[in-house]
Amino acid sequence: MDSRFWHVFQKELTCLICKKYFIDPVTIDCGHSFCRPCLYLCWQETSDLSLCLKCKRVTRKRDYKTDISIKNLAVLARKASLLQFLSSEEHTCVVHKETKKIFCQENKNLLCVLCSDSQEHQGHRHLSVDRAAEEHRETLLKTMECLWKILCENSRNMNMEIIKTRSWEDYVDSRREAIRNVFQKMPLYLQEEEQHHWEILYKEHREIFEQLNESQARMAHKRETLRGMYKELKEMCHKPDVELLQVTTDKCESMLLHMPQPVNPELSAVPITGLIETLRYFQVTVTLDPERFNQHICFLAWGVHTFISGRYYWEVDVGNSCNWAVGVCNGFWKEKYRNTKTFVDKGLFLIACVKKDEDVHYSFFTTSPLLVQYVARPINHIGLFLDYEARTMSFLDVDHSSLIYTIPSCSFSIHLKPIFCCCHL
Repeated sequence: MDSRFWHVFQKELTCLICKKYFIDPVTIDCGHSFCRPCLYLCWQETSDLSLCLKCKRVTRKRDYKTDISIKNLAVLARKASLLQFLSSEEHTCVVHKETKKIFCQENKNLLCVLCSDSQEHQGHRHLSVDRAAEEHRETLLKTMECLWKILCENSRNMNMEIIKTRSWEDYVDSRREAIRNVFQKMPLYLQEEEQHHWEILYKEHREIFEQLNESQARMAHKRETLRGMYKELKEMCHKPDVELLQVTTDKCESMLLHMPQPVNPELSAVPITGLIETLRYFQVTVTLDPERFNQHICFLAWGVHTFISGRYYWEVDVGNSCNWAVGVCNGFWKEKYRNTKTFVDKGLFLIACVKKDEDVHYSFFTTSPLLVQYVARPINHIGLFLDYEARTMSFLDVDHSSLIYTIPSCSFSIHLKPIFCCCHL
């Protein structure tokens, strides 16, 4: 082959980032091609708007399919380089004077064709060196694919830990204020109990804060370790075929066994003496509107009552379900948003529990604004206390006689309706 043509051929099959023959090549929107691992590593720290490393054109897509045509050409280029490498005297069999172009899978040696047929290697699995190398390269790429998914999951978990840590102080402050407001309306002899609440809250607040910081540190360390391993496997894939066949990846499996898991903060449901009994002075019976109620797996229904002033307390039995939402909504929400496909929390003052797919975990939150609640999910009875004039909506764990959360400064409309949503899954 003409040397100038060979040089052009090599250049077209060389990644613009690593300057080596393509492994798992992808061609992005602008038409430039890169090794997928090289592109992943370069884009990992960027936003959703990713740039081509060559022309700087913006691309929103990140999940590209392997460019099979370029991949096959890169395989041919590596094979040509291999044949040139094996043609040296060093890779000539001293017994049969033939090129060692067979690889023995059992003892990891290069053999000539006649040696591979000898009794010594009878029953061993033999492949041509180029085929054995490409199979091993594909195995490494599959390991890298799995590793990248784990690395991305770890990064997502770490970002969530950062968000939780940043919002933790504000959440505890808001919970402290809600509990303080409750005790202000309770008898003075409960002052000692109030102090006990502050001590428990402070202790758990500091413990969980430390756990979140430690979790972040573990995930950051694991991220760098996984990233380093990914780079190491990438470099292995780029090794010349003969060198590649001597590579082992035993340590990868052990590294993936112990992945740091996110912290699930949970404050104790500390009982407040006489809380439920006091609120039951305002208890009303809230019944469902028969025209809006059904017995299907999932339902959304409104209560018959319309609240325009005053204070009201009622209880809802959610059983052991992990998919429910209860509260009140402004009158306009019922007509304006009930048929929308996206969740609109404007005018909704709810507490909700949503199970995460098949996972054992769940999201427990209140709306207006959307706020995750880091307390134990109540089982059986939820207490709801509406104070129309104070513009607050409170939610209680009836079985533990404890406050879950109070939504302050609610933008109530003239008419409020109780709302129920449940999925028995």
